[in-house]
Amino acid sequence: MTHIKNFLNQTIQIAEKIDQKSMASMVDYLLKVRENAGRLFILGVGGSAANAAHAVNDFRKLCGIEAYAPTDNVSELTARTNDDGWETVFSEWLKVSKLSKRDAVLVFSVGGGNIEMNVSVNLVRALKYSKEIEAKILGVVGRDGGFTKQIGDSVLVVPEVNADMVTPHTEAFQAVVWHLLVSHPRLQEFGMKWESMT
Repeated sequence: MTHIKNFLNQTIQIAEKIDQKSMASMVDYLLKVRENAGRLFILGVGGSAANAAHAVNDFRKLCGIEAYAPTDNVSELTARTNDDGWETVFSEWLKVSKLSKRDAVLVFSVGGGNIEMNVSVNLVRALKYSKEIEAKILGVVGRDGGFTKQIGDSVLVVPEVNADMVTPHTEAFQAVVWHLLVSHPRLQEFGMKWESMT
């Protein structure tokens, strides 16, 4: 029971410490993307890739924002990895998608990418390309936020309350944040199923 209590207490601590201004800023950027007929590209690897897939659905279905996650196309992802290497899978995907300055890239990542440590280099390359194109960069990341925090326009760093639980807390709060965004009254355009069944 100790782990259960500690984990839930840490979750409460994170929720109390989280930067609400960063989330409000993300709402503003996402509104501009929709108003300018832009698209939202959500990037993540591992558990964050699963979060990206779910978030794509919610932004499309609830907010009317055209959204995509490159990890949803496993054939292209693995072909690019096999033929060209893992480091360029996202940047090359964004090039084919004709990323523009009307668009935004949303990163879900625990570390945010780090060239020096050779971690999530595919995210770093994608973000460098996004910056060149002048697409907006958003993120929900952990620890110090890595390259995503350094280069991003609006990046929320999930507060670290336990160094041994950075990954589960960060990935859990990615879900909290995107659900907060898609249910925000300024962004949500379409009702949710269960809430409509009264």
